[in-house]
Amino acid sequence: MMAEEAPKNQEAVVVTHVPPPEAEEEKKQPVTLGTHLSKLPESGTFKEESTKLSDLPETHNKALQELKSLVQEALNNHQFSVPNQPKQQHKPEEAVTAEKESETKEEEKASEPATKTDNEDEVGEEVKETAVVEVEEKVVAAPSIDDDGAKTVEAIEETVVAVSVSTTESPHPPAQKVCQEAKEDVPLPPEEVSIWGIPLLADERSDVILLKFLRARDFKVKDAFAMMKNTIRWRKEFGIDELMEENLDCDELEKVVFMHGFDKEGHPVCYNIFGEFENKELYKKTFSDEEKRQRFLRWRIQFLEKSIRKLDFNPGAISTIVQVNDLKNSPGLAKWELRQATKEALQLLQDNYPEFVAKQVFINVPWWYLAVNRMISPFLTQRTKSKFVFAGPSKSADTLLRYISAEQLPVKYGGLSKEGEFGNSDAVTEITVKPATKHTVEFPVTEKCLLSWELRVIGWEVSYGVEFVPSSEGSYTVIIQKARKVSSSEEPVLCNSFKVGETGNVVLTIDNPTSKKKKLLYRLKTKTSPSD
Repeated sequence: MMAEEAPKNQEAVVVTHVPPPEAEEEKKQPVTLGTHLSKLPESGTFKEESTKLSDLPETHNKALQELKSLVQEALNNHQFSVPNQPKQQHKPEEAVTAEKESETKEEEKASEPATKTDNEDEVGEEVKETAVVEVEEKVVAAPSIDDDGAKTVEAIEETVVAVSVSTTESPHPPAQKVCQEAKEDVPLPPEEVSIWGIPLLADERSDVILLKFLRARDFKVKDAFAMMKNTIRWRKEFGIDELMEENLDCDELEKVVFMHGFDKEGHPVCYNIFGEFENKELYKKTFSDEEKRQRFLRWRIQFLEKSIRKLDFNPGAISTIVQVNDLKNSPGLAKWELRQATKEALQLLQDNYPEFVAKQVFINVPWWYLAVNRMISPFLTQRTKSKFVFAGPSKSADTLLRYISAEQLPVKYGGLSKEGEFGNSDAVTEITVKPATKHTVEFPVTEKCLLSWELRVIGWEVSYGVEFVPSSEGSYTVIIQKARKVSSSEEPVLCNSFKVGETGNVVLTIDNPTSKKKKLLYRLKTKTSPSD
């Protein structure tokens, strides 16, 4: 029985480790960037909370009031202006100096001639005041000693020495002590501290600032207060106020980091283009030594500070930024200097700029990103990581359009925002063209006008044509753009205009012969045509 049971147990163990057929097939599938990204933690799950006090839960409101009390106490006691640094040990040095002076005086006394009178021997160890009086009596009696002039000189010397000693060792006059104590007792007015241009506790905007620190520390009041004190201290040490006026002469970095437009919820959008550092000259100028790296860091902080000060800190307003990080052609792991600068910047931003990011969108994510993510992840809180969104090269445009409307999204990232006839306020219509289908868009025209439009199809590889179909039966259809295939290598945005002399419809036709759905973006405007 025992011999038969052992094989059964072994067989059971083996069976539990055999994957099902479907799992075996998945295991044999090639590993792609898509599978890598699917292994990342669920991203984009963060939902931004309200900054209105009326929307706060009771526990959060209570935490805010407690933090305000701590801040007020700190302002009253000037705790923000006095850094918690170990005091320099000046007292021991003064004590050593005093001891040396005392020893010197004792030696001088010991070297004086032993000309004490009998009265002095009887007095013994009298207090210093008594000793001075006795010497003064000797000075009065000295003129009676006519026979010995030496004794008179000697008595005068004793008087001078005794008086000088008593004067040196006498305490400060009581009046001076009273003045000092009076100055110390005068209460100082509370210090004024501003952060990101907002004075603490001055108005309701300050509450929004305090909420950022509370949320960054899960509404743990003491932790939030400690973070705020550290942030204010860091800002003084880093010289933020002076940095705002400093000219760092970094014009070449304007293509690396820039603000452009807003997302669908009204957040300003900041673009970080790491691929610009593929330029060796720019990379060397920015990261070749520690001084240059610190200059870049100061420029990046300066840029962020200027962006933050444009935000609205009133309750209910937008006080956060969407960050888009383009990793296309990024130097990647091979560039140690870039890794170090990125790591240092991330640490500073997380420690001193709480809750200023509504979302972090990473696009054109390359294969090596997982390694970078593992490197950076330990330095980020779970709350920060919940704001991350990742997209590979083929999904970058669709991902951005999910959060940013086409009229606000730069052309290079799949939108229509660029300099020209149309602006960011001109709305864009988005349509999905199904695989192997034709889609038509009609623009009705009811009067004479100049009709202008621009459009793009993400990824193109479709046919595009335009014609004008008059309403009158006796008129002919006008071909504005003969149907032709538009490849992905052509200009991403096509612009056309047509002067309409009669009522009718301008018809756009998009023919998608591929097996993939395509996203069509277009917008139009009319200008009244002067009568001939």
